[in-house]
Amino acid sequence: MKTQTFDSVWDALEDNPVKAKNLKLRAELLTVIISRIEESKLTQQETAKQLGITQPRVNALLKGKIEDFRLDSLINIAHKLGLTVSVEIAA
Repeated sequence: MKTQTFDSVWDALEDNPVKAKNLKLRAELLTVIISRIEESKLTQQETAKQLGITQPRVNALLKGKIEDFRLDSLINIAHKLGLTVSVEIAA
């Protein structure tokens, strides 16, 4: 059996390199968002009100349900949490 190696778990899960990169970016952003929410010590209901989303959406965030969030949605949530998101483009 031939062994494959990948640069990231997302490359292993997704054949399309663009989709793999999108998953990687969402995972990185989701990790920071979860940390910020946990640091706030707010309830899920309070967090939902601050973010303008429902409590079940906050719960999905905290459970790391990456498939439930698009990159632009995560950027909007990060902004509402006082985080700054920047994009670096390399050729």
